[in-house]
Amino acid sequence: MNELTITTSSRWQKIKNSDFIYYFKRDKVAMVSFALFLAFFLSALFAPILAPTDPYDLMIIDIMDSELPPSWMEEGDQRFLLGTDDQGRDILSTILYGARLSLTIGFLAVAVQLVLGIVIGLSAGYFGGRIDSFLMRFADVQLSFSTMMVAIIVSAIFKASFGAEFFSEYAVVMLIVIIGVAEWPQYARTIRASVLAEKQKEYVEAAQVMGFKAGRIMFRHILPNCLSPILVISTVQIANAIMSEAALSFLGLGLPVDQPSLGALISIGFKYIFSGAWWITLFPGIVLISLVLVINLLGDWLRDLFNPKLYKG
Repeated sequence: MNELTITTSSRWQKIKNSDFIYYFKRDKVAMVSFALFLAFFLSALFAPILAPTDPYDLMIIDIMDSELPPSWMEEGDQRFLLGTDDQGRDILSTILYGARLSLTIGFLAVAVQLVLGIVIGLSAGYFGGRIDSFLMRFADVQLSFSTMMVAIIVSAIFKASFGAEFFSEYAVVMLIVIIGVAEWPQYARTIRASVLAEKQKEYVEAAQVMGFKAGRIMFRHILPNCLSPILVISTVQIANAIMSEAALSFLGLGLPVDQPSLGALISIGFKYIFSGAWWITLFPGIVLISLVLVINLLGDWLRDLFNPKLYKG
């Protein structure tokens, strides 16, 4: 038991004394961005506990409470701090649940991109030749199609084949797949470049001489040395995935109205903004912009940290 305690203590001491923590403590922007992101993440994670009401519970939603302004305004209701939307749902509650959906889609879509990008990028860089040419040309073709174009095509096919009800039921899964498949080339190209540099090193040649299989060399030896750019890209891609989901929901190609994401809330409120119900769009918009901003700031800090030529401390 004492050995376990000593081992845990020594590992924690190494983490505390690492360059990562050292530079993190010196960068106020990174610290504030991380604190804000953690606040967003925990608020979304514990939305069922923190939200005043459940926006999915139709029994407590009253259409007579629709489009009520924030509680501090003259016609506001103390029950609804940030007002209500067109269906009478509490804006604060829908923001918390919406952020939860947006973050879920963002993280899982990036996971799909990560898996596809790593497998394709490692294969292209390690094997080279015709495999490299084919996979990279395929990536170039994929990059020529925007996320919006892929979403329009896929959603149209699924709605025509299975109906709008099926698409609405599996909208979250569809968005994860659409965004993940549409943006994997970012990972593949970056990982391929890293693999081309790594496979010329002696440890790879030694592994080949020892008779290790290609899969083991790629995933157990080369991949761990390519994690720095992957971490930076993942941070930026989470923000991009959240923005893509918001844009698709705003265009009506994302989540249905009964599953409020931040983009869907902005879309709903945009219809009423000229009638004076500005709060339906404004508050979800502020949360979305703030969330994407802090993630991008963290991504910029990580990029500079892993590039000594850019990082000035």
